[in-house]
Amino acid sequence: MARSDLLVSLVRAGAAGDRSSVTSTVEAIVAEERARSHHILADRLQRALQSVPVATSNQMARPQSSGRDFIVERTPRLSLGDLILSLPAERLTQQLIEEQNRADLLRAQGWQPRHRILLAGPPGNGKSSLAEAIAEAVALPLLTVRYDALVGAYLGETNARLSRLFDYVRTTPCVLLFDEFDAIGKERGDVHETGEIKRVVSFLLMQIDQLPSYVITVAATNHAELLDRAVWRRFQLRIDMPAPDLSRSTRLLQRCLASAPEGRDLSPKLIAEKLKPTSYSEILDFYQNVRRRHILAQGSESFKQVIASELELWSSRLKPDTDGTNSRTPASKVRRTRA
Repeated sequence: MARSDLLVSLVRAGAAGDRSSVTSTVEAIVAEERARSHHILADRLQRALQSVPVATSNQMARPQSSGRDFIVERTPRLSLGDLILSLPAERLTQQLIEEQNRADLLRAQGWQPRHRILLAGPPGNGKSSLAEAIAEAVALPLLTVRYDALVGAYLGETNARLSRLFDYVRTTPCVLLFDEFDAIGKERGDVHETGEIKRVVSFLLMQIDQLPSYVITVAATNHAELLDRAVWRRFQLRIDMPAPDLSRSTRLLQRCLASAPEGRDLSPKLIAEKLKPTSYSEILDFYQNVRRRHILAQGSESFKQVIASELELWSSRLKPDTDGTNSRTPASKVRRTRA
């Protein structure tokens, strides 16, 4: 949110005697000043806020739960170098990170860094991992929205919780992740959706628009076609996260095999060709299962033999359809047995 908007919100909240809104607005200004390294001013504002512990009727009537109840906070571990991305995804992500890390230079010229990203693609191809890598690169906590706690059963309850969620995230620089964003950002023109859902989508988009640039908002979806049309223009960066081609599958397997001394003589490209088109997560699952089986074999099977056995099992998951094409049976439905 721009400084002028924060000041207007502060005046309105003060005139209305809304202590809770005054607190969240001042905290947002404090966070912005700290992001600019204006620590003396930030400390003075914080002390001024703490020196007036007056509770208004609005604050007393407010539910005890805070916006923190609707997120899961964790310290990011993955770095951008840990991921294998398509060239557009890698370049756009690097641009975002540079803009955030050099935000002071942009603001000095009257510009704000981009901070709203939409990630779309099939499951298992790194959308959540990319959000974590962005958080690691800009040294911010990763906050993942909890839909189970956010969505309420009563009229207006979800919007009230969304309001508390956004009040909370405005107070501190962070990466805010809406995973499975289509669960809450559905197309409002869908005749099967209720008026309540449509109001939630409208309110959600308005709140996303008003987030300050030090809150990086990442929305990830497996079903981009279900999103409301207005969602697309809310996000400054729209990054496609496709399944890996043969080259990227080979690179991932090369990394995996390099971590196992027994696998360094194997051809990652040959294995990738036998795995057929798949996702990054399935390739990792395949490799991890090979490692487990090799450890448990205790020398009775070589690493190469375990690979061959698992590839044979993998190929059995490709079942011919009546039209002559192949379809993959989900890995979760394959029962693995040992001979």
